[in-house]
Formats: sequence, C-alpha cells, structure tokens
Amino acid sequence: MSDLSPDIATRVNSWLAESFDTETRQAVQRLLDAGDVKELTDAFYRDLEFGTGGLRGIMGVGTNRINRYTLGMATQGLSNYLRKVYPDEEIRVVIAHDNRNNATTYANVVADVFSANGIRVFFFDDLRPTPELSFAIRELDCHSGVMLTASHNPKEYSGYKAYWRDGGQVIAPHDVNIIEEVAGIRVEDVRFGRNDDLIETIGDEIDRKYIDALTKVSVNPDVIRKHADMKIVYSPIHGAGMHVVPRALEAYGFTNVTLVEEQCTPDGNFPTVIYPNPEEEEAMTMALEKAREIDADLVLATDPDADRVGIAIRDDRGDLILLNGNQTGSLLLNYMLDQWKEQGRLTGDEYVVKTIVTTYLMDKLAAARGVECFNVLTGFKYIGAIMTELEGSRTFIAGGEESYGYLVGEHARDKDAVVSCTMIAEMAAYHRSRGRSLYQAMVDMYVKFGLYREKLISVTKKGKEGAEAIAAMMARFRTNPPESLGGSSIVTVKDYQAQSAFDVRGGESTAIDLPKSNVLQFVTEDGGVVSARPSGTEPKIKFYCSVNAPLDSAKRYRDVARELDTRIDRMLGDLGVA
Repeated sequence: MSDLSPDIATRVNSWLAESFDTETRQAVQRLLDAGDVKELTDAFYRDLEFGTGGLRGIMGVGTNRINRYTLGMATQGLSNYLRKVYPDEEIRVVIAHDNRNNATTYANVVADVFSANGIRVFFFDDLRPTPELSFAIRELDCHSGVMLTASHNPKEYSGYKAYWRDGGQVIAPHDVNIIEEVAGIRVEDVRFGRNDDLIETIGDEIDRKYIDALTKVSVNPDVIRKHADMKIVYSPIHGAGMHVVPRALEAYGFTNVTLVEEQCTPDGNFPTVIYPNPEEEEAMTMALEKAREIDADLVLATDPDADRVGIAIRDDRGDLILLNGNQTGSLLLNYMLDQWKEQGRLTGDEYVVKTIVTTYLMDKLAAARGVECFNVLTGFKYIGAIMTELEGSRTFIAGGEESYGYLVGEHARDKDAVVSCTMIAEMAAYHRSRGRSLYQAMVDMYVKFGLYREKLISVTKKGKEGAEAIAAMMARFRTNPPESLGGSSIVTVKDYQAQSAFDVRGGESTAIDLPKSNVLQFVTEDGGVVSARPSGTEPKIKFYCSVNAPLDSAKRYRDVARELDTRIDRMLGDLGVA
C-alpha cells in the first residue's frame, strides 16, 4: 500500500508469510484490503517494549499488538536469557492470568514456549491475582514468572508482566537484556511445541499458603474479633480478586462481608463498568449502591488482577466518600507505624518505600517515628527492588504508590490488593474500637502532620502521532521550564532523565541517585510539587500535583482542603493541562 511508509510496509508484509497461522494472515490481509492505513501504522510502527508494567497493548495482529507471536517472541527471549543467566540449573517458572479476554489462551502460549525450551512450568489452574503470582515465585523457589494481565486498562488490552526470582517485576539490567534477546528473535525462532511433561498445575495449595502468609501481617487480631461484624462491601469488578479476597477477609475474622454479586463473575468484557479501574468513581458505583442499601461501614473494590484497591468510607455526615490513593496509602502507613511503635517493634532497622510522585505526607509520617522512607521511581518494581536489596538486613513495614497500590509485609514483591483489603478492614476495626471512624482518623492525621492534597491529570495521546506529541511536550518543558506555578516561584527543577536537580536560585545542580527516567518535577517556593511523566504502559502523559498546608483543627478541614484544591488548579492551569 503506497500510503504506508516503506518500513511499516515491510513489517506488514512479513506477517503474510507462512511462518504465521492462517487466521493471522487473513486478519492482516483484511486490513490491507480495507486500506486501513491508520490501523496498520499503529499496529506495526514499532515493537512492543517492556515499560514500568512489562509488555502491554491492544490485542490484535501486528508487532505493536498483543498476540500469540509477540507473546511468543517475548517468552522465547525470556527463555534464552534465563538459560544464559542460569546455565547449570533446572529453570522453573510460574504462570498466572486474570480474567482478560484470551487470558487463558495467552497463558497457554507462554507455557508452550517455556516448556518447549526445557523450562519447568508451574501453571495456575484458574485466574489468580498478580500478588499471588509474586508470592508463588518465592514459595516455589522459581527463577521467573509471567502474569497475563493488562491490570486496569480497558477491555481491548492485554499484557505480560515478567517477574524475576525475587518475586519482583523485571528491572535493569535484566529488562534491557531481555529486550535485546527479543529484538534478535524472528517468529520462526519461537519454539511453540508444548511439553506437557514439564507443566505442573497448581492451585488451592498455593492459595492456602498465600492466605496464611497474609494473616501473619495482622498487627491487631484481637480487635478484629471484637468487631468481626463490621459491615464490609467488596467487589472484584469481574476480576481475579474474587478468588481470594473474600477468603482472606474470612481468614482475618471478618464475618459480615457482602459481595457485589453482579461483578463477581469473571468477565473480560467488564459489562457493568466503563473502565475496570477502582481509581475511577464510575467503577465504584455498584459497590457504593450496595453499601448504601445495607448501611455498610467500608467499601472495597479491586482491579482485574487484584493489585490495586479503591475504598469508600463514611464521613462525619454519614455520607460515603471515595478516598484517593494518597489518602488510603497515608492512612494505612500511619496505622502500621503507630502500631509498630506502640507495640515496641521499632528497632531502627525498619523502613518504608514510596514513589517520587506519591504524597510527601508519607515521608513525614515515617520521619516522625524515626523510620527511613525511600523514594523510588514510578512503578512498584522499584519498591520491590529495595525490598530485595535489604532483605535479611532490614525490616520492611509497608510501601505504596498513589495509583492505589500498596504492600504490607514481605510475602510478595509487588503491590497487593488482597493484603491491602484485609489490613484496611483491620485498620477500620481498630479505629472503630477507639470510638472513631476512618474519616476521623484521617482528619486527625492531617491536624497532626499537615493537610496534603494531590491531583492527577492524564492527557491521552493515542498512536504514533500521540507518542510524538508527548515527546514534544516533554522537550518543551525541559528547554523552557515554567518560572512559577500558581503564583509561587519555582525553586527546584528535577530532571530524572538527566539525573539532576537544579537549584534555580543558587544556579547549582546536584545529582539524583536514581536510574534514568523520563520524569520532570517542578518544586515551588510554597512547597508545591508538579511532576510530568509519560506513562510506560499507556498512550498518555500524566501530571501529578501536590500541595500542603497546616491544619489547626478538624473543623477547618473542608475549608483548607478547598483552598489547596484551588491552588492545585491554578498550578496545573499555568502548565496548560488543567
């Protein structure tokens, strides 16, 4: 097709070769016959790459799509790399999947390729949460693992999260090395021949061990026994959480959990929501309706692979309100730190971890108890990497990121909505035993440590043109950064790509001791922070804004919150993204 660039035309034509199955060749030919230049360009203009969440994309034919061939090449590359790193060992991997369309088929493709390469495969018998895969890698002493999921993305998406033997997502140098392996592989090189002798089905025995590990994270089991009847509503939003979250809550001792039945059946089309993302109010609608119907105290909802959780609580007027990821994460961390201190468990070796775009209230909460808080790049794999680095020498209490992902305990190396659900419920029961709600506990926290408000704006730019527009936007911010935001002067510009923090007033730069990442941060004189970060897994650029102010009394909470929200809008408006 003359309208296609020569490079893209070559890529398209290569998918008409005999190396591809008939169904794939016919799908490509239909796009050619229809003259769909835009779809062909988007599907073939690049190869899918590992980002902060692994391999993720729209399902369909093409090098920039999720299909048996892109998954096969990724798995062949991972197999080759595992052989290089562990030449003298029997390599073992775990495979799991969530409720995504084609997830079982794709998981079997991955199992086919691993086993054809002589790698022993532990294959979950049904859908499972991502954190349980992380746990299983460690429990079964495996070298790697793969989770087939697109997390909270729309139904058109699927994905492939690659994990290393510590149970964490693959990071440097392994991610780059795997990409290099994959780049050198042709479709003809992929070994698709399944070896059933090397594939072992796993299931309930791992579930039991996982849930047992979660119960050991509890810091107040006695409180739960006294408030076991606390009304909780839970929704898995058609995902994998249904398999273990109710069991985990029961194991903790909660006896009054109401499920959102309409959302309990696994379904990759997500028929009851627009986006299966508990960060979105719309996705929480049915759970909120059920909670109002039964007068519940707490609402919990997990995303399809159950690594993120959204919650709703009762405010001081009795109304159900949704908390954002920074609020929930801060409440959970404050609870854990308080309990560790009260129980005399703090020795000076404990630590917590958060990402650079997550509320700085968490830093303050940790500092107040003399606990070190590490700040890492966006992506929970970096939190997991710190945990692995310090394993055995220091004790991890909790960690989290603003995008509704938290981990309490050291049983996994990824965000875990299952343990988050149980610990949030325990936290609610604890505060209830002290005669206050979670809302009151949150406001009290703000009075003590300061009121922090955050907002995230995502700007979507799809396809090749969108990627170029995002790159141009970041280039503009680097060459011409703002002088002020919201009426407050910029005092520091942090460029994580250049690994440098520039002091605007002093004219000096200091090094940032983190891996390179395409992130910019603008810090204002009044303590505000705006971060600009292109997503590693989605066609969008994200702007995170954080501001704070003292809160002298609980009665002033709403007024000060409104003032801070107005400041945020002014700052984002000055960037042109409000």
